[in-house]
Amino acid sequence: MDRKDLGLSLLTGVLLFFSFPKFGHGWVVWFALIPLFFALRGKSPGMAFSIGGIAGFAANLGILYWVAGAVIRYGYLSTVTGYSVLLLLVLVMSLYVALFAAVLAVLTGRGIPEILAAPPLWTLIEFGKSRLFSGFPWENLGYALHDNVPILQFADVAGVFGLSFLIVFVNAVLFDIFRLNRTNRRRVSIAIVFTSISVLLLFFYGHYRIEQVERMGKDGRALEVAVVQGNIEQAVKWNPAYQLRTLEVYETLSREILRERADLLVWPETAMPFFLQDGDEKQRRVRALARDNRVDLVAGSPGYREKGGRIVYGNSAFLITQDGAVSGRYDKVHLVPFGEYVPLKRFFSFAEKLVAGAGDFVPGTGFVPLPTERGDKLGVLICYEGIFPEIGRAYKRAGADLLVNITNDGWYGRTSAPWQHLSMAAFRAVENRMYLVRAANTGISAIVSPTGKIEGRTDLFERTTLRGTVRIFPMETLYSRYGDYFVCFCFVFFVILLLYPRRRKMVHD
Repeated sequence: MDRKDLGLSLLTGVLLFFSFPKFGHGWVVWFALIPLFFALRGKSPGMAFSIGGIAGFAANLGILYWVAGAVIRYGYLSTVTGYSVLLLLVLVMSLYVALFAAVLAVLTGRGIPEILAAPPLWTLIEFGKSRLFSGFPWENLGYALHDNVPILQFADVAGVFGLSFLIVFVNAVLFDIFRLNRTNRRRVSIAIVFTSISVLLLFFYGHYRIEQVERMGKDGRALEVAVVQGNIEQAVKWNPAYQLRTLEVYETLSREILRERADLLVWPETAMPFFLQDGDEKQRRVRALARDNRVDLVAGSPGYREKGGRIVYGNSAFLITQDGAVSGRYDKVHLVPFGEYVPLKRFFSFAEKLVAGAGDFVPGTGFVPLPTERGDKLGVLICYEGIFPEIGRAYKRAGADLLVNITNDGWYGRTSAPWQHLSMAAFRAVENRMYLVRAANTGISAIVSPTGKIEGRTDLFERTTLRGTVRIFPMETLYSRYGDYFVCFCFVFFVILLLYPRRRKMVHD
């Protein structure tokens, strides 16, 4: 690999990093892959694998740098082990980009242009990354468009993978334009016209859907929601001596915001750092708060249940209704590997320290909405679950009226992670055309409209509350009905490409 190829691959990595929050901007992603495409031209699959791996490593190191601080400070790992965990994760994530580059080199070597090969290939590999080994869809390419509200509306058709496809397609077209602008002006002109029309159609679709959703929302049932952000320091959160003080913080903030009537009150993940099920004085105080203020309360707490003759623990959310009854419970289904449980423990014994800071939990059994006293059905996504499209869709299919994302992002400090986490969770509102209410212990708490617009949000590391009005109305989407069917189309198209007869490249290529 020469210096030029190394520089181009690193440039793509840096541009991908600057496509995501908090340091980046979504518009960068439209040309982030162009240097990589130039570096891959004429390369063997093995060399392309190396070039793609370098680009992926640089991008993921920038996007995921916060992992080291979290596992060192709160996972009780040594500095060396913590940074080794980060580098291992980044290395694994870079393999997906390396695989993309290697296969793309094979296809272009057969005369198939990037504009046809790259978009479906990237989409399929990204889908695999999101599902294999429990899945890690953190900052899939489409999430870079979280603040491009008109284009974002396409997520209700094809999900985040459809937006990833669009981004790679535009990158490939721009690459074609730069590469062929002097040798094949006709092909360049066709590419410009076709791409311009496609993007304009998406903008028109986006504006149409925004107007349609907002019009339907006006006729929807109004629900006054209140969010409490306790800002409890992670270092003392699980200290038994601090339990009552934590409860007092949430009680005080809740009473302040409930001076004005609210229908739903939301506390963050593990806002109650004790077992609400125990039925002690702490539970009675929480129930009294809901009863005295005639409000439905969703709050996080560790939970336990019997399974196979033994007691197992879960990361849970409880619903306390307006009459003070603990009427519903959801146990987190998609747990965080090495954060809430250790897969293959005998191979990863060092990771036992990580779950010591959170809990060695057992997953729940399904995504069942929690019904409030007034009949609204709440789809609760706990922390990490907010980044998985299939979970939001499962709640929509189960009849949920509102998505509630409770999380504790205190692990991440003031790094990029809280901004990244919110930007991904916001997609669940658009995909399913439901409001999403988000309560985060240290921020960022937010209320997200069904168009993906952030209607209200808090800042990081402040003890505060958030109030807003959400609307509940029935609106089904192609994505909520059929899921990731767009990925199936990509798979079929990719198979056709593989069967495409090998041909000699055109002279101008």
